[in-house]
Amino acid sequence: MLAQYVLPQRRRRSREIALQLLYALDLRTEETPASLWALQNLADEEAGVVEYARDLLEGTWAHRTEIDQMIRTHVVGWRPERMVAVDRAAVRMALFEGVVAQKTPLAVAISEAMELAKLYGTEDSGRFVNGVLGKIVRARGVPSGEDSSGAPVSHSS
Repeated sequence: MLAQYVLPQRRRRSREIALQLLYALDLRTEETPASLWALQNLADEEAGVVEYARDLLEGTWAHRTEIDQMIRTHVVGWRPERMVAVDRAAVRMALFEGVVAQKTPLAVAISEAMELAKLYGTEDSGRFVNGVLGKIVRARGVPSGEDSSGAPVSHSS
């Protein structure tokens, strides 16, 4: 029972780290994921947390053009460059994790993005991120209660 509780908390911490670094990359265009990663002091974090955070950071950043195109295609009136930087980072990370890499059930990736946007973004960030991701999911034909392979969502990630 404890292992089921701990894993989501580790994943949440990984997502927090990745979100913060994606935000920084957006604002500091001269940086790369590797250069920002090198500045991190993550010695107190568990190895699994660090590894997943790095995977999210590098994967999201590497696929950001593809992800931004998903946003442009499916969300009328909201180009990625018009979004608040935290919201953009949360949306990109959720789409990478739930659609591109399929590391996590899509509903879980969306829920996590909303929670992080609420925590680090504006008062409206959680609703905005949920709305953007919901439009993309509906447009792509992926039911919100299933992951992108059609499997039922498990909230254990």
